[in-house]
Amino acid sequence: MEILKNILKNLSADAPIEEVRRGLHWNAVISRHCGLASTLSQDAFCCSGEDQDLPTPKNSFTEMTALELAQFALSKDITKASLGIAAINSLIDVDVEKCADLDGLQLVYDLGKGKNISVIGHFPFLERLSEVAKNLWIIEKHPRPGDIAEEAGKDYLPKSDIVVISGTTLINHTLAGILDLCSAKSVRMLLGPSTPMAPALFDWGIDILSGSTVTDQETALKQISEGANFIRLRKTGAVRFVTMVKDREQMVKRLSDS
Repeated sequence: MEILKNILKNLSADAPIEEVRRGLHWNAVISRHCGLASTLSQDAFCCSGEDQDLPTPKNSFTEMTALELAQFALSKDITKASLGIAAINSLIDVDVEKCADLDGLQLVYDLGKGKNISVIGHFPFLERLSEVAKNLWIIEKHPRPGDIAEEAGKDYLPKSDIVVISGTTLINHTLAGILDLCSAKSVRMLLGPSTPMAPALFDWGIDILSGSTVTDQETALKQISEGANFIRLRKTGAVRFVTMVKDREQMVKRLSDS
């Protein structure tokens, strides 16, 4: 929770919520920008108990401010937490001067030759990483054939040179525990459209933030309402990848020494 509280503390100025969309795969909140977050199912529920000190939901989310809704990221209710992350992302002014228009997995492919790579979450097109990695370990809550079950991840993360972590770990509040298992020498990436492009995350051991920005709100909202996944959403041109690196020179040196 401390990671999320730090992000919330460093958010830009508050703004009214113009619109909220809750789709099959994505939640969208429009305030200063259009923020996205994955829609997680109830079996991804992170914990139990009552929420404390969170804003009381009003009759409509558009009666709340974005900062009020962003507090829902702290909720024990996974559906509220997803809306909270989308609201956080709607408030972040992405510094495009510090970002590359680059898919994070492409960067991992470029950096990962001969390295042990762990990926938390089953992203599309991971098979390509196996072409360059010494070992590719895909750690999943719902493992497919060849994946590693979530509970066994503790055996692989400490020996990974690169760890790619789904941004949804902020929604289900597992990010801090994953980072604790990573080697101090590893390169850690937070990946996916749920990822807040918040430099404050660099203070918690993340080296690379790889998320997305919405470039066409009208198209994005239409697609989200129709249940589009991210591959389909990106094909419309309504979103683009953005990647921010804390210190590329130092990161490359750590990998060359490993």
